Amino acid sequence: MNDDDLSAEAMVVLRVRIAKLRQEHQDLDDAVHALEQGARPDQIQIARLKKKKLGLRDELKQLEDQLTPDIIA
Repeated sequence: MNDDDLSAEAMVVLRVRIAKLRQEHQDLDDAVHALEQGARPDQIQIARLKKKKLGLRDELKQLEDQLTPDIIA
């Protein structure tokens, strides 16, 4: 899917979703760093947060690919 396939409204919705996901990803990153700084870091909780971050990153990549035009070389 490229820019020609998306309406202007759909592109705005995608960009808003991407912005929210980036913020959530950053919030998780901050939470991981805070947990790692504790006297006794909860490794299970840190692993869960990192796994969620990876899922968000994958979703972000997929959405960003929808906004990027296909280049035929």
